[in-house]
Amino acid sequence: MNTILKTTNLNKVYRLGGLLNRIRINALDDVNLTIESDEPVIISIVGESGSGKTTLAKVILRLVKPTSGSALVYDRLIAGKGEEPSNREFFKTVQPIFQNPFEAFSSYRTVDTYLLGTAVRVANLSKTEAVDAVSEALSLVGLEYRDVRGKYPNQFSGGELQRVSVARALIPDPKIIVADEPVSMIDASMRMNVINLFLSLKEEFQRSFLYITHDLATAYYISDYIGVMYRGCIVEFGDARTILADPLHPYTQLLLDSIPDIGRKWEKKKIALADIEAKEFQFEGCRFYNRCPHSSDRCRLERPPAKRMPDGRDVYCHLSWLSPKF
Repeated sequence: MNTILKTTNLNKVYRLGGLLNRIRINALDDVNLTIESDEPVIISIVGESGSGKTTLAKVILRLVKPTSGSALVYDRLIAGKGEEPSNREFFKTVQPIFQNPFEAFSSYRTVDTYLLGTAVRVANLSKTEAVDAVSEALSLVGLEYRDVRGKYPNQFSGGELQRVSVARALIPDPKIIVADEPVSMIDASMRMNVINLFLSLKEEFQRSFLYITHDLATAYYISDYIGVMYRGCIVEFGDARTILADPLHPYTQLLLDSIPDIGRKWEKKKIALADIEAKEFQFEGCRFYNRCPHSSDRCRLERPPAKRMPDGRDVYCHLSWLSPKF
């Protein structure tokens, strides 16, 4: 069985402010995830802004180095102490898709030069082979090479250009694609096209995805696994349908309650999402305790360890055992 993704005590610390008022921000705080499967999977990391999900993606993409801990992708170390793969080997294992497709391509270069460059430099193909590889990758996302060749980014819609980004990621034949908020900058009418494309690539072409999002609806639709993050910590992780159908952690419950329901009167919740507060990163115990209606002194003083539930999920909450289902 392949270890598709494994993070062990993964930490990333930032220090903000001047010499006299510097504060420590644990953007990733002992993040432990293990996903093993012989089949490709889609792993979603969800949470509000400031949860650490994009920092996790950047560590997996080697855009930032972790302060401590390690990360493996398909049994290969990609971050942490040890022998890491070369850049070419790494990019043949992991490829990114970023939030804004218009920022991924320079307005001064045609998009096909990016695609051909990826084929030559990363996939190590000849120029003739590169054209064939680019044509094949574009056809997988519903585009033709003749419709892309010679065109600049501003000649595409957001949805089309994001499809080009997906094609570029496919050219090196990676094992996993890290997609950081890939549909947040796309018109609503095009979002499901990209999401369905991810599902097709997983099911028909055996690609795994690490999908970073705040959109629980799309996460529910495509995910095999979900990790819920809050202030740098994983609070709940496991089978996607199980967690989203019956959340146990109060923060996961809050995220689901914040989604408007057609036919249901909007009600004020007991817990309210707020802007990022640096002090929450300094809490000794649970990061969520000051917003949780069930918190106690134990929550304030003691960091909750992972509790493995009978359904296989991990819940980082002192009170998770109180759920009537368990």
